[in-house]
Order: sequence, then structure tokens, then C-alpha cells
Amino acid sequence: MKKKQKNKEKKNEKEQKKAVKKPHFFSIGFKLWLIFFIFIFTLFTFFYGITNEWFGKMPTFEELENPETNLASQIYSADGVLLGSYFIENRSNVHFSELSPYLINALMAIEDIRFVEHSGIDQRALFRVAYGIFTGNRKGGGSTLTQQLAKNLFPRGENLSKPKLVIRKLQEWVTATKLEYNYSKEEILAMYLNTVPYGSNAFGIKSATLTFFNKMPDELNIQEAALMAGVINAPTRFSPVRNPENALKRRNLVLAKMADYNFISQPMYDSIKHIPIDMSRYFVMDHNRGQATYFREFLRSELQQWASQHQKADGTTYNIYRDGLRIYTTINSKMQQYAEDAVRKHLANDIQPAFFKHWKGQANAPFVFPDSDPKQEIKKIMNQSIRRSDRYRTMKKEGYNAEEIEEAFNTPTRMHVFSWNGPLDTIMTPLDSIRYYKFFLQASLLSIETQTGYIRAYVGGNDYRFFKYDHVTQAHRQVGSTFKPFLYTLAMQEGEYSPCSKIPNIPYSVELYDGTFWEPKNSDKNKVGEEVTLKWALANSNNWISAYLIKRFSPQAVVQMARKMGVKSPIEPVPAISLGVPDLTLYEMVGAMNTYANQGVYVKPTFITKIEDKNGNIIERFIPERTEALDEVTAYKMLELMKGVVESGTGVRLRYKYQFTNPIAGKTGTTQNQSDGWFMGITPDLTTGVWVGAEERSVHFRSLSLGQGANTALPIWALYMRKVYDDPSLGISQGEFPKPLGDMSIEFDCDKYDRLQNKNRSNTQYFRDEF
Repeated sequence: MKKKQKNKEKKNEKEQKKAVKKPHFFSIGFKLWLIFFIFIFTLFTFFYGITNEWFGKMPTFEELENPETNLASQIYSADGVLLGSYFIENRSNVHFSELSPYLINALMAIEDIRFVEHSGIDQRALFRVAYGIFTGNRKGGGSTLTQQLAKNLFPRGENLSKPKLVIRKLQEWVTATKLEYNYSKEEILAMYLNTVPYGSNAFGIKSATLTFFNKMPDELNIQEAALMAGVINAPTRFSPVRNPENALKRRNLVLAKMADYNFISQPMYDSIKHIPIDMSRYFVMDHNRGQATYFREFLRSELQQWASQHQKADGTTYNIYRDGLRIYTTINSKMQQYAEDAVRKHLANDIQPAFFKHWKGQANAPFVFPDSDPKQEIKKIMNQSIRRSDRYRTMKKEGYNAEEIEEAFNTPTRMHVFSWNGPLDTIMTPLDSIRYYKFFLQASLLSIETQTGYIRAYVGGNDYRFFKYDHVTQAHRQVGSTFKPFLYTLAMQEGEYSPCSKIPNIPYSVELYDGTFWEPKNSDKNKVGEEVTLKWALANSNNWISAYLIKRFSPQAVVQMARKMGVKSPIEPVPAISLGVPDLTLYEMVGAMNTYANQGVYVKPTFITKIEDKNGNIIERFIPERTEALDEVTAYKMLELMKGVVESGTGVRLRYKYQFTNPIAGKTGTTQNQSDGWFMGITPDLTTGVWVGAEERSVHFRSLSLGQGANTALPIWALYMRKVYDDPSLGISQGEFPKPLGDMSIEFDCDKYDRLQNKNRSNTQYFRDEF
């Protein structure tokens, strides 16, 4: 028994020893280590696969250097003011140096306080998120600013499955690490702020600060910076425009965080949190608003043509809506504002009220058809206007028939319509709105610098929101007597005449090709039958002297002269051009008139000085085109002739009413039935032209005193130039025109010229009598 028991004990001992001698890798500790190493290996392999694009494409270094964001092309004035942008997304990049320190502190306080410490991934934030998920008490997110930047630069897409979402999140981690490796913290902050949307059609911090505060990012104060940092999280929910209460709470939360992290003191926080949000300078930038709207639209078409002819380094053509070009224009923002103010002041306060009063109670207002049935003509005009409208084109495209379209145009609807006191919210039929707009006179102004041809101010109409047609470059209108200087230039150039040369003021007739005769009438009966100087004739817009000169020099010669001075529009070579029947643009007329002040050299009006790419590299510089059209003596003679318009002619109100005393050469123009009023004003530094008229030529004043260019267009020139002269920062001279270096033995004082002529005649008669 004892032996058996002893054997059994030995057997148990052997089994225990055998159990103790089992391999080490079956221990629990080893299993845990094994699991850990497998996890690390899998994780390493997974991230290796992500980096090497096993799970989808990853951004390359080149893509990190040049992320595909839609950058707005910006338009700058000559004095550095941002006039507007062309964009799909209103986004413009800034550098870190252009950011307010308050903004940087506010952003880190609310979004990523350990931003300067981590390398793209914040482990503490990740553990906090993981702990929150397990405990159900999650507070805050785990994404760093760098991860958010990676997400913004390379969007995830929509409706991703959970596995794909996890992979995408890990791809963002890898991208964030790459960003941290390749960029400084300052560059990452700037890139982040350039990519985020802020609502109100503002993408990126620069567009946002301009939209909400009309400030650059480095000009933000503490409360504005806190608001901008807070809006990022949810642009709609925290919009200071749509949800001001939410925005205020969010801003104050950011300020509280800034106080917690000692970016600001507690007393400062207690003070600032009570300041209300100021949205008084809120302005959503679009092509309908802001300065120089007509100019910007004109520029758009020119730039699109330019972009189609210029290629980037990759061989594709430029896109003004995506490539972040910087367009530096010749516009001076101050002069542009003075021009827009002048147009508004004269039309809103003087001419338009006078026009309404003039037509009040009149049948068929505001149309005049002296030689045809007014009702039929008005119906024709209204039908044409309907067909030109956006409403008609849209309905036609959508398949509506004529009866349905007519019904729509006669159905009252709520709409915004133009008024000089601001847009009116009203109810009227679309047809009535068309008739309503026919009552409004339009105006345009173009002002260019004499020697350079730089366009300094460009006003194409009353309000681009309501009137899209540009009367500077698109509208061809009859120019009236402003065309006469081309004819007089021929007389001065040939040397046969001087400004004081005299011609009998009597009717003249010109034989036409069919054997009939053309004989113009004069509206002014002053000095009929007397000899008058050419200076007097031009100053008083005398038609008989123009007929004499066109007979002397021929219509073809006048057309050729106009061509030399930059006029491109078709001109029929008939005697009537001496009275101004051609239809030309204001752009052409101002460019041509500037030739006189520029000593006979025509310089094509220029609107861009240079274009840069998004990195500030100059793509192209623009040099004005110059052509010698006249000799400098002829040009100076013409200035002396046109000075008579202001000294004693149709432009004399510049002296007695507007109190200008400096040298001004000018020319008024009034077309048939007062449909168009013009004034061309030339000074040594600026040539400025103004046109006033209605959309339809049959809409005009019924009297010459109200409708003449001296009453409609000249006052706008005067209001504009008075502001220009009163601004010393512009440096616009009020001195004399420079005299030519050539022979200037001509006498421009016609009274003195008469005395000399009489003396010469007396001496000649004495010589004959004696010898």
C-alpha cells in the first residue's frame, strides 16, 4: 500500500514538474506582448499602406505646395484699393504677417490650444475623445488645426461608409503629418484661415474681414478677431447677420477661452464681453455692388479674352475665376468716387426731377414722335423691350407660348425697382416696370490722364443693379457738335486758317452725289451776315461755318482725321457729319479729344497696368499704344479754339455758375430733338467726357434750354472736376496748357488780331497811295 501511494506521489510530482516546464510562449504576459507587437505591426503596415496609396490616392508634395482651391482674381485701383473680385468662391490668400495677433490667439484658444506643441496629431486630445466615447461623456473634438487644414484642402466627399470614413480620417492624419513636416506653424495657420468658409459668400479670412467689417485681417480688434475665430465652427449657426444672438454667445465663449489661457486679462474680458457686435460695415461683395461696377464688368470681358490667349506653366489657359490673379488697374478710387457722386448728384437732384416735372400730365409721356403715330411707335418700343428682357428670354427658353408670356407681363408681381432714393419694394406688372424705367435719364462719364491715357474714372450708367447697359463702351450715340473739332482740326492743320480767321456767317450749301444740295440750319441768329472768327463759330456751335468747312475740306478728309485720333466706329462720309450725326462711343470721343492736350499724340485709353499671378509674379505689363495724329502746333491751335467754348460760348456757365478760373478747353454737344447731351472738358492733366440721355432716343426734353448738353452733361463735369481740384492728394494741375516748341507767331487774342489786321491794311493802303 505504502509503495503504491509512494509511486502515485512520484507520478503527481512528475506531472507537476511537467506542467511547470511548459513553453514560455504560452504565458499570459507573452500573449499580451504578442498581441501588442501584432497591433504595432498591423498599424505600421496600415499607415505604410495609406502612405503608399493602397487605400486610395494621397496628395503629393506638389499638391500640398499648390492645393486646388478656387482663388478669386482681385481688381485693384491705382491707389491700392480693392475694387472687386471675379470668383466662384470669394477667396483670397493672405500671409501670416497679414494676420492680427488677436486672431491667432483667439483661434488657438477655441480650436487648438496645444497647436504650437504637437506635430499635427494631439495625443492628449485623442485620449480625451477615446475616454469620452467609453464613458459617454465626450467633450470637444480631437482634430488639430493641421488635421482640419488637411480636411479642408482635400475634402472627404459625402456619404462615406464607416470603414471608408475611418480610412479617410487616418489619411488626414498622414496628410497632417506631411503638412507639419513641410510647413512652419505660421504657414499652417495662414493656410488654415485661407481655406475655411465664413458664410455670406466669404471664403478665407481676407474675404471674411472685408465682408463683415470692411477691414483687412491685420486690422481686427480683439472682439472682431474673437468673432471670426468663433464663426469658423458653424458659419450659419454663428452668423452675426442671420443669428446675432448665437454669434454674440460664441464670440464671448472665445473671449472667455482667451482669458482662461491668459491671452487677455480677466478685467479685459469682463469689459469686452458687453460690447455689441457691430455689423454696420457688413457688405457682401458681388458684381452688382461697390465701386466702378460698370468698369469691372467691362474689364471682365477684356480679361476673359486675355486669359484665353495666355497659358500657365502646365499649358492650360488662365481662369479669372479660379487662378487668383491680381489685376492692377488705372482707376483712381478717389476720382472714381467723385465721378459717381457727380453723376448721382446732378441726375438725382436736378435733371431727373426736372424731367419728371417736364412730362407730368403729358400724353404719351415720355415719348416724342412728331412724324408718326405715337401709339404705334410706343407699342413697337415696348414689344422690343419685352423681347430684350431676361424674363422673356427665360420664359421662352422654358417653352411658354406667346399668350402665356403676355399674361405674365400683365400680371402684377412683387419686385424691386430703381429710384434715386434707393430701391423701391413695390407691386406692379412687368410691363409697367418697363414703362417706368423709360422715364429715367442715364449718364456716363470717362476721365483719362492726358499724357498716359490712363482711365482714372469710369461711370457707365446710373446703377448697375438695375441698368446693365454700359454707356461708355457699349452705347453708340449721336455725338452732335462734339464732332466739330475733327473738322476744325483740318482747317488748323492745313495752315490756311488760324483761330481768328474770319468767315461770313451766311448759309452755305453742299452739292450731294445725286445732284441735290444739303444746307443746314442754325439755331442761333446771332451775327447773321457778319464775318465771324472760327473761334467764335466753334464756341457757339455755328452750323453754317461747319457747312463752309466741310465743303472746303470734304467729308472723307474729316473721317480720316477722326481715324487718326482713334475713332473706330463706322462713319459715313457725308456732309452732315460736320454737324455730328455719327454714332460713336464716349470711350472713342474722350480718347480723341485727349489728343489735343497731349500735343497731337493719340494715346489709346488704358485700363490695366499689370497682371500678377497668385504668388505675385508679374505675368504681363501693359504699355499704352501711342500714335502721332497731329503736329503739336495744330493741337495747340485747337486747344485755343476750344477754350473759347468755355470763355464765351456754350460752356460759359463753367465760369459764371461753377466759378472755374483755370484754363479749360471744351465742347458741348446736343443732338437732334435733344436726345443726347454731351460735354467734353480738357485740362492739362485730365480729359473728361460726359454723356446724358435716355435709353430710347425718342425719350428726351422737348425744349433746347432743358435738353442741351450745357444743361444736362456739363454740370456733371463741373461737379466732378471741382471735387478733383479740391483734393490736393491727386495733384491735378490748374495751370496753362504747355506751349509747343515750334513756330508760335500766331495771335490767339482775336481782338488784338483784328487791330493788327486793320493796322496792316492801313499801312498797305498808305503805301499804295504814296507810291
